[in-house]
Amino acid sequence: MNRPLLFISCLVSAFLAEGAVVNVPGGKSHPVLTAAYGELRSLPANDTVNVRLAKLDNLGKEGYELSRKGHTYTLSAPGAEGVLYGAFHIARRGVADGVTVRESPRFRTRILNHWDNLDGTVERGYAGRSLWKWDELPGTVSPRYKEYARRIASAGINATVLNNVNASPLILSAPYLEKVKALADVFRPYGIKVYLSVNFASPMALDSLPTADPLDPAVRKWWKRKADEIYRLIPDFGGFLVKANSEGQPGPMDFGRTHADGANMLARALKPHGGEVMWRAFVYSPIDADRAKQAYMEFQPLDGKFEPNVTVQIKNGPVDFQPREPYSPLFGAMPSTPEMVEFQITQEYLGHANHLAFLAPMWEEFFSYVDPSGLTAVAGVANIGDDPVMTGHPLADANLWAFGRLAWNPALSSEEIAREWIDNNLVNPDTPDSIRRDLVEMLTDSREAVVDYMMPLGLHHIFAFGHHYGPEPWCDVEGARPDWLPRYYHKADSTGLGFDRTPSGSNAVEQYPEPLRSQLADIDSCPEELLLWFHHAPWDKRMKSGRTLWEELCHRYARGVKKTGEFQTRWNAARPWIDAAVWEDVNDRLVTQARDAQWWKDACLLYFSQFSGQTVTEEALPLMHTLDELEKVILGIDNYTNPPASLLNSKR
Repeated sequence: MNRPLLFISCLVSAFLAEGAVVNVPGGKSHPVLTAAYGELRSLPANDTVNVRLAKLDNLGKEGYELSRKGHTYTLSAPGAEGVLYGAFHIARRGVADGVTVRESPRFRTRILNHWDNLDGTVERGYAGRSLWKWDELPGTVSPRYKEYARRIASAGINATVLNNVNASPLILSAPYLEKVKALADVFRPYGIKVYLSVNFASPMALDSLPTADPLDPAVRKWWKRKADEIYRLIPDFGGFLVKANSEGQPGPMDFGRTHADGANMLARALKPHGGEVMWRAFVYSPIDADRAKQAYMEFQPLDGKFEPNVTVQIKNGPVDFQPREPYSPLFGAMPSTPEMVEFQITQEYLGHANHLAFLAPMWEEFFSYVDPSGLTAVAGVANIGDDPVMTGHPLADANLWAFGRLAWNPALSSEEIAREWIDNNLVNPDTPDSIRRDLVEMLTDSREAVVDYMMPLGLHHIFAFGHHYGPEPWCDVEGARPDWLPRYYHKADSTGLGFDRTPSGSNAVEQYPEPLRSQLADIDSCPEELLLWFHHAPWDKRMKSGRTLWEELCHRYARGVKKTGEFQTRWNAARPWIDAAVWEDVNDRLVTQARDAQWWKDACLLYFSQFSGQTVTEEALPLMHTLDELEKVILGIDNYTNPPASLLNSKR
């Protein structure tokens, strides 16, 4: 069917037989407005949308106001981005008749961090290879790039970092900047700015400078020229993300300088163009025996020493994206420095793309401790690859959606986000309410189930070495750093279990403000979900349930395994209302998840029982494996070596 052209004049209407009528304001065309009108025209044919560009009080350029009378919507916004987000709002949930809705994002920057390498691999990626085909760009631009841009914009995301924080200097070379420009041109109509991770030693690698010292005039001049080069190609370029002096990456401390010295040098190069630096606080130099304390110790003394266009990017917890962590005490500890949170959408420690783990409850939990008003931006390590469904696990798309929605509005509940995603992406319109409710509950219960069968009660970092898939609390790798090994964290012995971070131990609690500090330091007032994070608790400690610590541990592991069976039951009941291919794919993964949950339960309880001197409770039976056979499992990235029979044929 031939579509009539949309002409923009003083006020015209575009009548599309299969879409809505869109009345648009006159004036100069804008690429974001064009994209927004395309979204509006896809609404039902009996709808009319009147678009109005106007200044609105208390709404930034991305905000919008929506109202509806019958089948007529009025969408008002200060700028093109607001029209786009308003269009997505109508498509997502509409507006009740006679109601006016006003929305604007809580955070200025809502950004994905891609850990994609230039060779097409993705660090901690479980959805295929990189979506970016660097060898084809800029000549060949995949249609999936536009699909990606539209998809993340519809969730409220407005920025993306294209490459791994363990960055190759080549990304700043002239040929690669042309490739970056091609992507930026595709993303721009959806309001998405491009950022790049940069290697701090790029001047040495690309142009053979003898140093990357941030106080060296030649180095400063190099970065200024590079910033000018980038902005000539990409005028709306966002800025740089930097991982420095962490896990072997170069940084200012290699030259006797501070993180502030390094960040400020880059910030001054970007400042004339309006760019910013996001400087990661993920460091764990051997400055203290407790890794959980080190980011605070390294960064808090630098408060107030950063340029205004530097934001310190802090992981949500003090260690490393564990299934459950307390919030990082660095949040709120740098009142004179812009801060942003880094979440991990990709499921590095949560069963990769095999397990269902809806992460909105984790992030909602974070915001219950950390006031969003103290943050300027939110980052999420992307779970996107070139897999046909883009996120690997079909239900992992809900995590990408949840990140965007909470980045837009951190006051949203996990249940509301889950229901929204299920209604718009998973089930057909005829699905009974009871099935929808069961699916919402399945999603919202899933992260807690994973915590239960992996690392309950504040246990952390007891997974297999390297790839982080599967349990290995006994892991001992010759030559590895102590804080890469599980025993460093669980500290199981005949007296109890857990890491003592009270004043009698590492005193990590000292980094938290009162009254939380005292609450965490007291074994009886510490929240039980964080007990073993902050305390080496006795095996016979009486829990709130009346069970001992050992009995409670058995209960949590058993509860997690039981939940995976319930997920399968609910998924089976929903089969008639879900696309057949999606249902089969997810069903296979739920079978794998149930097997893995049993594996985790058996491995951890059998291992810890050696220290507790107690047998596994009846509730946690049966055990499908022996400790001896589990300790012989060597799990590679893609396959098992010598797996027990019960772990064979799992989807990997």
